[in-house]
This record gives sequence, C-alpha cells and structure tokens, in this order.
Amino acid sequence: MSQEQKNKRRGFGGPGGGHGGGPGMAMPVEKAKDFKGTLKRLIHYLKPRKVQLIVVLLMAVLSTVFSIVSPKVMGKATTKLFEGIMAKMKHVPGASIDFHYVWQIIMVLIGLYVLSALFSYLQQYLMADVAQKTVYDLRRDVSDKLNRLPLKYFDARTHGEILSRVTNDVDNISTTLQQSLTQLITSILTIIGVIVMMLSISPLLTLIAVLTLPLSVLAITNIAKRSQKQFVRQQKELGQLNGHVEEMYTGHKIIKAFGREPKSLEQFDTINERLYEAGWKAQFISGVIMPIMSFIGNIGYVLVSVVGGILVTKKSIEIGDVQAFIQYARQFTMPITQTANIANIIQSTVASAERVFEILDEEEEKLESVHPVELKQPQGNVAFNHVKFGYDPSNILIEDMNINVSQGQTIAIVGPTGAGKTTLINLLMRFYEVNEGSITVDGVNIADMKRGDLRSLFGMVLQDTWLFNGTIRDNIAYGRENVTDEEVVSAAKTAYADHFIRTLPGGYNTILNEEASNISQGQKQLLTIARAILADPAILILDEATSSVDTRTEVHIQKAMNELMKGRTSFVIAHRLSTIRDADLILVMNHGSVIEKGTHEELLALGGFYADLYNSQFTKGGFDQEVG
Repeated sequence: MSQEQKNKRRGFGGPGGGHGGGPGMAMPVEKAKDFKGTLKRLIHYLKPRKVQLIVVLLMAVLSTVFSIVSPKVMGKATTKLFEGIMAKMKHVPGASIDFHYVWQIIMVLIGLYVLSALFSYLQQYLMADVAQKTVYDLRRDVSDKLNRLPLKYFDARTHGEILSRVTNDVDNISTTLQQSLTQLITSILTIIGVIVMMLSISPLLTLIAVLTLPLSVLAITNIAKRSQKQFVRQQKELGQLNGHVEEMYTGHKIIKAFGREPKSLEQFDTINERLYEAGWKAQFISGVIMPIMSFIGNIGYVLVSVVGGILVTKKSIEIGDVQAFIQYARQFTMPITQTANIANIIQSTVASAERVFEILDEEEEKLESVHPVELKQPQGNVAFNHVKFGYDPSNILIEDMNINVSQGQTIAIVGPTGAGKTTLINLLMRFYEVNEGSITVDGVNIADMKRGDLRSLFGMVLQDTWLFNGTIRDNIAYGRENVTDEEVVSAAKTAYADHFIRTLPGGYNTILNEEASNISQGQKQLLTIARAILADPAILILDEATSSVDTRTEVHIQKAMNELMKGRTSFVIAHRLSTIRDADLILVMNHGSVIEKGTHEELLALGGFYADLYNSQFTKGGFDQEVG
C-alpha cells in the first residue's frame, strides 16, 4: 500500500476527511468494485439486530416528527400575538393579547422539544449498541480468519496493509454505522417531513423555495469539481511528504554520515511548498461553498418573505404560518447537503467493507486431518520422501527431495542465498504444504498431525531475535506454560544468560521495550536460546546468529547452542561454514535441490560445490566471511 493510500484512508486533507465533514465535502471518495454485493454482505451482519434497527427507525420517525411539527405550533403563538397587537392598534373594544393561549403553546413546544430530544437520544443509544455489536462480530470473524490463513498470505502483503484493513477499515465501518447511518435516516425523514409541512402551509411558497435547489446543486457541483482536483493533488503531495519524512528519519545516521542534511531539507521544502499550495487551494475553493449556499438561501428567504407578506395582506395565509415556513425553508437545505455527504461516506465505507471481505474470502490453510495423530513421546527422526514443492505451482523450486535424519543427529544446511534453505524449514514446520511427496516425523506424516502439535515438537533460534514488550522472565518462559522461577533461572544459566540478567537493574523483572533495544544483540540471542532450552523440544532449528555479535559473545552463544543441541535432532542453517564442521550430515543446496550431502571431510574430499564454497571463505589467511 502506498503512503498516499494510507493517508487517504486516515482521512487527511480537508473538510471531507471525516464523518464530521461540512457541506463543502469535496474530497475524492474511494469506490467499491462491487457496491451492491458488498452492501448486501454488510447488511447481512446487521440482520441479527433487525428488531433493534426497526426500533431505531421508529425512534428516528418520532424524533423527526416532533421536531418538524414544532415550527407549525410556534406559528400559532406568533399568529395569536400578531392578532392581539393588530386589534389593539385598531382600537378594537376589549382587544388584548391572549397570553394564556401563548403560554399553552409554549408549554406544548417545550413538551415537543423534550420528546424529540428523548427519542433522538434513544435512537443514538440503540444504534451505538447495534453498531458496536455488528463490528464486534466483524472483528471476531476477521481475527478468526487471520488465524486460519496460510503463511503465504502474510508473505505476499505488507504488515501495514493487513493492519490497515483490520483497524482503519473496520473503524470506518463502525463510525458509519454509529453516526452516519442515523444521520442519513434523520436527514431523509426531515426532507420528507419538511416538504409535507411546507405543502400544507402553501404550495406556492413551496414552489418558490424548491426553485432555489437546482441553483444550489449547480453551484456546489461546479465548485466540488474544482476543489476535488486540488484534494487529489493534496493527497498525492501529502503521501510524498510523509514518505520523505519517514525515509529521512529511518536513515538519519546515513544522511548525517554523508552530509546530506541540506539536500534533504531542500527536498522537504520543495514538497512542503507544493503541499501548501494544493492544500490552500483545496480549502479555499471548498470553503466558498458555504457562502454561496447562504447567498442562494438568502435569495429564497427574501422571495418567500415578500410573497408570504403579500399572501398575509390578502388574508390567504396567517403570519404565523409564514414564520413557520421560513423556518422550514431554513431546515430544508441542510439535510439535503448532509444526505449528499453521507452518500459519499457510505461509498467510502462500502469500499472499506469490501477490503475487509477480501480477507474473509481468502483461501485458508489446508484443513486439519479428521483423525489427527499425536506423538506422545517424540524421538526426532525426520524423513523427506520424494518431496516436490514450489511457492508457485508453475515454478517448482524443490524436485524429488529425499533426506533421512536420525534421532540426535545434527544436520547442517548450506548453500548460497536463494538456494532453498529457509524453504526446507518452512515445509518442515508446515508453514507451506508440499505439492507432492511427504515429510514424516517418527514415521508419522506431518500432514496427519495438527499444526499446533507438530510445531510444539520444534524449538527455533533464529538470527532475527523476537522478543516482546514484557519482563525478561516472561520472555524466557514464553515457550512453555506453568513454569517455575527455578526452571527459568536454570534455563538462563544453561544459555550463559544468568550473569548479564542479574547485572540489570531489575534482574529477571527487567522490562524489555517493544524493540528490546535496552539490551544488546548478543544478550537478545542468549534470551532466545534460554527460551528454547526451557521449551525442551525434540527437534531444534537453528539459524546461525553469531554474525552480528562480537567474538566473545559469539563464544558464549556457540557454547549455549552446543548445550541446547545435546541429544536432540538439530537442523542448522549455516551461513559460515566454520561453525558446522562437526555436523553429522551436511546438506548442500542450490536452486532448491540437495546437490551434495555427507560429512565435512567427505564433502571436501569430493572437491565439488561445497569444497569450492568452503575454500572461498579461507583463501585469505583464514578470513571467515558470510556466504549465505
């Protein structure tokens, strides 16, 4: 996902950016590819709450009715006051203002406004419940789906894109259901109610009021087209600016090292200037909409007042009705504008829903076996039998792989980058399914085991350490449930991590931050080894992690790994060949195939690919460089 798309979803860039956008909402709207189909699916999530929705609709009708009737009732009080004043001015005997009647009207008005507010509150309360429960169901379905998706789905997409669908898009749906949907219902009911009330007062005045609408629509449409171009430009420039800032901060050290600060600032100023220009034009042009609408509305107001005054003098209409009509005319344009805005929001929301439903429609992992096999006492014998695999079925990576590994053996996997070393591990852990052949553990096909049971047999220590925000104790204990403090300390001692842990201010209770940057790279690695030791797996997968640490720490890590590997079947992905001389079996991979296998001495004697790879690392006085 581009930065521009992310910003568009977040709603940056103008009055149309959120649900509270004003009448000038001219921002470009993301549209769904299949609007009707997606809308039907979204409505399907609302079906379990249809009774509540009917009640919400009823509350909206009652609230709108009481709100719309109020100006008409108020008009009666105005008429009564006007009649009393005119009678006094004409010196009619016994003429007076009927304040008792006026007070009755005022009390009725207070009652109407209170009832309207009450029903409006109930409407919002019920709709909030409907919206949150609906989105709860949607989030639950998405979460369950993500847990069932294969690793290839996550490999093919950025984390930001997936998170955006799960958070931003679902939040967009939530906000629309809770706010915009009730606004839409109220706006439509208000338009209908106002037209009915206006017609009941005077069809002629209604015609005059409605005649200003085409003029408003024409003005808004022309201005919106102009402002939309600027909003598109603003979004583009904003995306470029955010991308530039992110890049500059990420590579801050490199920029300083090469003295590129002035050039970076120059680029920032250039983009910022373009963003300012686009933003200014977008805001100014869209900001013109309200004054123009007010101007056109005032023309209608003048016409209604003049014609209404003439009708009053001819006794065709009461003055209170003219006052009520003017109020209705004022109420008439706002819900129309709101409806247009909400229509845009709903389009954007359906587009968000479509992206969420795309996740729900993704192909899931292969179903678990109906009668799964569980290894009660795993030994660690692993076999690859005529395995064929390709990430893309039309482009096969591994052809007819056959490997037999006995319990307690250490198997080293070497080869150049892209040879298929990581692919082999992915297949072993069932992150991907084989196209043909089988992989067995202790004679049991891993396809006949539950993925959770299979993966519990393995312990992994990777070059990229993964530690979460929490205490060191929690991080070490992550691989096993219900462990004691003594077991945690014992695992740390075995991994040569106990000493450095105790030197930290909080010891085992030291909190690691989200990046675990408050300890060194080597210390992180020792913690992951301690975690693997505590998990006590039958099979180990080790991705050599000593290339980024100092020599002294490398010795400690190597000792800890050797301790960890005792009595266990171990698969070691080797980047530096000096570390795997003692392996029981070395698999040399290239282009997805095992091209050579044997011990270190056997492969050197063979004088093939491995010998060339090994010798290339030691041609300069024992210089040990990384090749994988």
